[in-house]
Amino acid sequence: MREFVILVNELDQELGLMEKMEAHEKGILHRAFSVFIFNKKGQMLLQQRAATKYHSPNLWTNACCSHPRKGEDITAAAKRRLKEEMGMDCTIERQFHFIYKAILDQNMIEHELDHVFTAVTDDLPRLNLNEAKAYRYAYPVDILAEIKTDPTSFTEWFKICLQEVLKTHEI
Repeated sequence: MREFVILVNELDQELGLMEKMEAHEKGILHRAFSVFIFNKKGQMLLQQRAATKYHSPNLWTNACCSHPRKGEDITAAAKRRLKEEMGMDCTIERQFHFIYKAILDQNMIEHELDHVFTAVTDDLPRLNLNEAKAYRYAYPVDILAEIKTDPTSFTEWFKICLQEVLKTHEI
């Protein structure tokens, strides 16, 4: 099944649709979202992407990230994918959005206007192994130290927005 992303301008105004792979091959700006989950101890949930992902396989990242469908509310899309990828259903809050462009593996270019959501829950994930191969909880200070010593183990978007998430989401 072909998947499409919503092309946008820097103001998040829709410009049309493009097949997801083509948008990532050409580096065309499109709408996306990322969900960061914390438990009540202040630890962040990390997902290790499945080995079969078309880019950034096996890398550690935030709890969930994806793209909304045409006509789908961004918050509803984030909740849908969190359930699909991690088997979790919790209240999420939109924090901010940012634009980034990063060269990835597999000749892919990620160019996204990324809406960032956070949540606090002690619920445990039930992984969809087609999406994520593992998860773990870690304190933000430990994640930052790990990124410093081994940055290639983490996705580009996670490294780019983590500091802002930590500023806007006080535990």
